[in-house]
Amino acid sequence: MRSFLLTSVFVLFFMNTFAQVKGNRGYHVTVGEQVPNLTLHLTNGKTVTLNQMRGKIVVLQFTASWCSVCRKEMPHLESEIWQAFKDKNFILIGVDYDEPLKKVQAFQKEMKVTYPFALDPGAKLFQHFANKGAGVTRNVVINTTGKIVFLTRLYEPKEFNAMKDKIAALLSDD
Repeated sequence: MRSFLLTSVFVLFFMNTFAQVKGNRGYHVTVGEQVPNLTLHLTNGKTVTLNQMRGKIVVLQFTASWCSVCRKEMPHLESEIWQAFKDKNFILIGVDYDEPLKKVQAFQKEMKVTYPFALDPGAKLFQHFANKGAGVTRNVVINTTGKIVFLTRLYEPKEFNAMKDKIAALLSDD
């Protein structure tokens, strides 16, 4: 039992300590890198670029309707991130991995999330941050100058709370 506990503690420490290291967990970007000026096509018909969102804290949430872990994380993103910060200098955008508009709109409605969603045909946006086959359930936190400041993979409450704390700290610096 003691060996199991020590192994578990080591694994959690390793995951949280090295979560921000380049190439870790399928990412090929790292904290501190500048994001390119990507164009996002929102499900409401509008188009925005990352450069247009400079000056805001941006979270890109990579998701898909078929992803069970995404579905587990989304209510927390809605209540603990979006509802908490949406009236501040902040935007959260769900980036749906290669699904058609009607499916993404139905997914957003089913999940009862109110943050905006963007389409990602062919997972081209996703591939700017992670390897195509690396799997969704990722959050990329971008600061007001367009630099990556936090990366998550899967839904793990401790990492999610660390992301939430990072966002709150960035917003308090404004």
